[in-house]
Amino acid sequence: MPHVVTGRRAAAAVVTAALLVPLAACGSGDKDGGKNAKSGAATDLTVLAAASLTDVFKIAGAAYEKEHPGTKVHFSFAGSQDLAAQVNQGAPADALVTADTKTMDQLRSDTGKPSVIAKNRLVIATGEGNPKKIGSLKDLAGDKLKVVLAAPAVPVGRYSKQVLDKQHLAVKPVSEEPSVRAVLSKVELGEADAGIVYKTDAATAPGKVDAIDIPDAQNAVADYPAATLKTSKHTKEAAAFVAWLGTPEAQKILRKAGFQQP
Repeated sequence: MPHVVTGRRAAAAVVTAALLVPLAACGSGDKDGGKNAKSGAATDLTVLAAASLTDVFKIAGAAYEKEHPGTKVHFSFAGSQDLAAQVNQGAPADALVTADTKTMDQLRSDTGKPSVIAKNRLVIATGEGNPKKIGSLKDLAGDKLKVVLAAPAVPVGRYSKQVLDKQHLAVKPVSEEPSVRAVLSKVELGEADAGIVYKTDAATAPGKVDAIDIPDAQNAVADYPAATLKTSKHTKEAAAFVAWLGTPEAQKILRKAGFQQP
């Protein structure tokens, strides 16, 4: 990653431009309920969400829309560091859900009070059938093994470093990816023998990857905080969606996908 501030800002601008083009048309509506008072059109909510929430939030979004017929929920999924870049660049969004509290805390001036909606843990993802017979974190330090990790700026990359450092393991990844889904994809495609991902991500690829559990004593717990964005044009609806994520209905959806109770 670049080591100068201007490089980071330039990169953030490029990432934001690429990710936000599809969102430009998502901001219609007003603050006075689920529908625009003048046109009767549904309110569009844009939620910036961590990549590891991709599958479960599509299900949760559909459930929310069914329960709130005046609201349409649109998601922009990316690594939490890229979501932060979008917020810093003034993304036209209403709520934010990250895969760590550190990223959310760095945006406290841009968000409402966050609440943790779920937790997650790490696993080692391998090719189907675990052809390299990987059994533990220690095996990832082997010289002949192609391991892929998320970049240190990505929450799952930071968690991975924590668990490896705790075991005093020096793992040299063949690549460092911008999101947990990118790590998973490398393993799925056979471009890496193993990678560290969230348990819930490995579960989205049955028949393509195997998940090797990491003992709790060696593992890290990922918190997923959710918050409204102060720039939202739909503050009431955004707050309602964030609050709904903590309800029994939403929690049932999250736990079915493998997320843990907050």
